[in-house]
Amino acid sequence: MSSIGGLMAFLGAGSFVLNMLEREFVLLMWIDTWGPTVGNAIRIGMIVVGGGLWLAGQSQGGAQEGDAA
Repeated sequence: MSSIGGLMAFLGAGSFVLNMLEREFVLLMWIDTWGPTVGNAIRIGMIVVGGGLWLAGQSQGGAQEGDAA
């Protein structure tokens, strides 16, 4: 879960920065279909959800390692 979350957060943050430079990841070009405000909301949502998944994956990984010892 942490790898998917990290990828989502990275793509969201990268897309946000690239959008400010008038560029975009090819994979995420569909985001601005509904306008720039909704596009930025989706980008921020990707960062927040990705960060949450990454944190959840990190906490589960630590708990599993502690149980094995």
